[in-house]
Amino acid sequence: MADDDDLAERLRRRDTSALAAYLEARRAPLLAFIERRLSASLRGKVEPQDVLQNVAVKALNALPQTDLTGQDPFGWLCHLAEQCIVDDYRHFAAGKRDLARERPGNVAVGEASQDLIALLAASLTSPTQAVARNERHLKLQEALAALSDEHREVLRLRYAESLPTKEVAKRIGKTDVATRVLLTRLVRRLQELLGPEAAP
Repeated sequence: MADDDDLAERLRRRDTSALAAYLEARRAPLLAFIERRLSASLRGKVEPQDVLQNVAVKALNALPQTDLTGQDPFGWLCHLAEQCIVDDYRHFAAGKRDLARERPGNVAVGEASQDLIALLAASLTSPTQAVARNERHLKLQEALAALSDEHREVLRLRYAESLPTKEVAKRIGKTDVATRVLLTRLVRRLQELLGPEAAP
């Protein structure tokens, strides 16, 4: 528990490097909270693990501007989870998965993948780093170019189109578990390619 308290205190100091460890330490209760909040209409479309991934990205982007003084970081993460669930509900309710969003599999880096580059640049690099946004985008574009077409497509479907991993798995012909493992490895690979400014 002392470790959790230390991580919580670091988060209150807006230390983004403590976020991954804190999320892992509180993974089980946060997943349980998400499961309780998922409505019947979202079950089957959105997995708690998908929501948790979105919470991680949202938390990483928000932490440098968030004042957690006197607050419980876990409560803050639960609040972000509720926001993510509302976003998912609106996404499906609005029917955003229309034909205009269905793009061919081999998307060239630098064209339709710009939305992916923008999102990953925000989520994979620390907002506190004094690196120009266009430089981060260029680094990420180069990193994406080093990946295969299939791997870029997996990242695009998950992060640019916000599809649940089950749907991504169906699109690429893999199991949900295999897709989750692949996504984790790809994000880690991009962090390595981006170098020291990548968020832990």
